[in-house]
Amino acid sequence: MNEASLPSVLVFDSGVGGLSVAASIRRRCPHLPLVYLADNAGFPYGDKPEEEVTRRTCNLVTSALSQFDCQIVVLACNTASTVALPALRQCVSEAVVGVVPAIKPAAAISVNRRIGILATPATVARSYLDQLIADYAADCQVSRIGHPSLVHWAEGLARGEPVPQSRLAEILVPFELAGVDTVVLGCTHYPLLLPALKQAAPGVRFWVDSGDAIARRVEQLLAFLKSAQPQALTSRLQPGMPPKPLQQALFSASAPPGIECFMTGLGLAPGAIVGFWGHI
Repeated sequence: MNEASLPSVLVFDSGVGGLSVAASIRRRCPHLPLVYLADNAGFPYGDKPEEEVTRRTCNLVTSALSQFDCQIVVLACNTASTVALPALRQCVSEAVVGVVPAIKPAAAISVNRRIGILATPATVARSYLDQLIADYAADCQVSRIGHPSLVHWAEGLARGEPVPQSRLAEILVPFELAGVDTVVLGCTHYPLLLPALKQAAPGVRFWVDSGDAIARRVEQLLAFLKSAQPQALTSRLQPGMPPKPLQQALFSASAPPGIECFMTGLGLAPGAIVGFWGHI
């Protein structure tokens, strides 16, 4: 198997938020080929019926897998992971990794046992979040903020638009009043806003997202694949190989203006950018 035919990881999101996860994977596995797929024609997923989210996710991911040699799929979207993960796993034979809010690691590092969860309105209202809190943060005081604007501000960053800092600070006031020392970024878009978030809420000591956990899971799956295909994966992950750029960046609508520069700044320089990709 030559380098061009080596299997890749497909990272899927409704927009640019999944780039934060792709960047985490790249930092942990710098030689691993990545394909990024954004359903920006369907953005945002949080206000769509679950049936539509499932249909769009399954159709786009299966189409991408028919074109690209990817053996791992990362659903880098909280809504798609919650709603579409079981259906997607029935549709594909590849390993599928979902994302959940990082309640467990946040509870592990919080000093004062006061945690904030910053997510979309849909995520903060889902029962699975209640269960995560009950399972991993039952001894913590938990504050939740669900606001629809943050994902749009993260999308705007890719187009070079500044974050409205004063408005962001207003949104985060409940965390300040609650005295939280740790905030869970419960949407993959939000790590892209981290500099602005830190400026808006300087009293927060720890900001926790799911990117590193997903990257570790991908690394574990790679180890499994390496045991099944030792020669192929060893050649790909050989020390000293130059890091590969992100192989493809696919968008179901037009590619956002400025996206190449934005992705390059994240260490994800795309080999190709394709707009209006796929069929829904």
